[in-house]
Amino acid sequence: MIGRGYQPDLIVYSTMLNGLCKTKNTDGAVRFLRMIEERGFEPNIVAYNTVIDCLCKNSLLKEAFDLFSEVKVKGIRPNIVSYNCLIHATCNLGQQKETRQLLNEMVDNNISCDIVTYNILIDAHCKEGMIYKAVDIVDTMVKQGIEPNIVTYNIFIDAYCKEGMVSKAVETIDTMRKQGIEPNVITYNILVYAYFNKAMVSEAEDIVDTMIKQGIEPDVVTYNAIINGHCLQNQMGKAKRVFSLMIEKGCAPDILSYNIMINGYCKSKRLDEAMELFHQIAQNGPIPDTVTYNTLMQGMCQFGRVIAACELFKTMLASGPVPNLVTCLILLDGLCTRGKLEVALKLFRAMQNSRLKLNVASYNILIDGLCKAGNIEVGKELFHKLSVNGLKPNVYTYAIMINGFCRDGLPDEAYQLFRSMEDNDCLPDSFCYNVMIQGFLRNGYTLKATQLLSEMVGKGFSANLCTATLILDLILQSNNSILV
Repeated sequence: MIGRGYQPDLIVYSTMLNGLCKTKNTDGAVRFLRMIEERGFEPNIVAYNTVIDCLCKNSLLKEAFDLFSEVKVKGIRPNIVSYNCLIHATCNLGQQKETRQLLNEMVDNNISCDIVTYNILIDAHCKEGMIYKAVDIVDTMVKQGIEPNIVTYNIFIDAYCKEGMVSKAVETIDTMRKQGIEPNVITYNILVYAYFNKAMVSEAEDIVDTMIKQGIEPDVVTYNAIINGHCLQNQMGKAKRVFSLMIEKGCAPDILSYNIMINGYCKSKRLDEAMELFHQIAQNGPIPDTVTYNTLMQGMCQFGRVIAACELFKTMLASGPVPNLVTCLILLDGLCTRGKLEVALKLFRAMQNSRLKLNVASYNILIDGLCKAGNIEVGKELFHKLSVNGLKPNVYTYAIMINGFCRDGLPDEAYQLFRSMEDNDCLPDSFCYNVMIQGFLRNGYTLKATQLLSEMVGKGFSANLCTATLILDLILQSNNSILV
């Protein structure tokens, strides 16, 4: 463009900047902003707000605040949009101190909160479960001459539904209507999800009928809510019909639509149909995401099709999204459950060498697999590596090792580890006590088992079914209560 002698103006540059931000290209947007400045143009507050908003939406809050400070240093006055971008970001991250500082700064600069600001604050309080405080904000807002809009009401309706107060949500809709504001597709979608989550299928379907009568066509979110509701009820036939109807009505399914259906099929033990749908995505659907692959691999591993899960994992590595920790844990668990420990160890080493931040659950899965396969020494070695890698064993880690020692005929080592828990700031829970008692009983340590049982009861814990069964068997065999 420039090579042909055409010099873009600030409007053209701003349009291009907006395009970069819409595609979430934060690096490109910042570089482009610098290029505009280098070419002698002074970007206005709208251009800066565009980039600040982009940085905030991509969780680059420090960079957003740095740019905000730069704007002020240059003598450009931030407006309400500038503050709303940052307030929204700080609220989403629960940074109350920073939010208050921004609100105080607005007061100092004679910038009044608008409906967007209030809605951000109301939403933040509702998400924290403080609906009563959100109501107080509405009162303040009204005193300032700003009336609630459809967004305000939808925030409250959503909050009430998530708290299980669907009747209160319906009351809010009545209040909204009295104020001359009609529900929109978002309002109806919130209710549809709420009713389906409570297994109130007929009520959810009535809401859909009502919205259609009001001239509001269901969108992809509505259809997803209905499909998900049927899947939760294990009504895959109904879910499939709604999915097909959605396509017939010209509403293209998104990846969430496919993920809901795939998850439903997997939970209904209809893995082949889930895979069939996965292949449909490759032909004409949206791009599969990590959830798609994770759901399928989880289903495959649960039904013993670990080799198929490994093949899907290879496909994911070759052409799919980047696997996350959940992906690897699903596969690791599947491999360990099926006794494929060599492959599991290979995967674990690859996880260690990747950018994934391993947690204690990663170690627990592998240690459990090793112990159950009788590789107690390798499991023990891995257990000791936890602290080396900055991780602390949790109750479940100890229970796995205790069970492993007992299975290997080493109850004394198990008991030594059990007693070391408190010194390592990890108090044994009911599960841990039961595992240790069961280990003693299976290894013939009857006296120690009864002593530990008394200790457990004294701490307010009780024997689980497995422990109780072992004790009962022992009583029947000895014709004599071991508890006397």
